[in-house]
Amino acid sequence: MAVVFISPRQRQKMFITGITLAVGLFCIIIATIVFFSKPKAVSSELVFNKPKISVNFEVFNSDQFKGLVPFEEMQIQFSYKATKDNEKKDGYISATSIEDARKMLEELGYEIEQIEESEIGRPNPFESYAVTTADQLKALLEGSRGETVQQGTTPMVEQQ
Repeated sequence: MAVVFISPRQRQKMFITGITLAVGLFCIIIATIVFFSKPKAVSSELVFNKPKISVNFEVFNSDQFKGLVPFEEMQIQFSYKATKDNEKKDGYISATSIEDARKMLEELGYEIEQIEESEIGRPNPFESYAVTTADQLKALLEGSRGETVQQGTTPMVEQQ
C-alpha cells in the first residue's frame, strides 16, 4: 500500500485553486481577444443615407386649408344657485369661463346668488349610483334579519 503525504483538505484546496486559475485564465484570454481586436470596416450599404425632404408651404394658401374650422374652447361645468321670479333654482351650466356662465344666466333672467366650478367625478367611484336613504337602509336591514330568523339556522354536527 502506498503512503500518501497530502491530506484530503489540502487536496481540496489545490483542486479549488486549480479550477479558479483555469476560469481566470479563460476570462483573461477572452478579454484580450475582445478588447484588443480591431473593428471591421462598415460596408457602405449599412451607412444611413439621410433623405432629402422638401416641405410644400403652398398648402397654407389652398382653399381646403382656409376652410378649416378652429376647435372650440373646452367648456367647464359650473354649479349655480339663483332666483328667477322669486323662485330659488340650482343647477349646472357649461361655459368657457365663469364670466361667460354668469352672463348666460343673467341673459336668461336669473339673479345669481352663487356660482362656482363644479367638481367632476365622485369621491368614491366604486359607490353605487342607487341612492339609499337612512330609512330605506334600516328597513332593508330589518327585513334581512327577519328572513334569517324565519329560515332558522341549523347547528353544524361534527362527524367523528
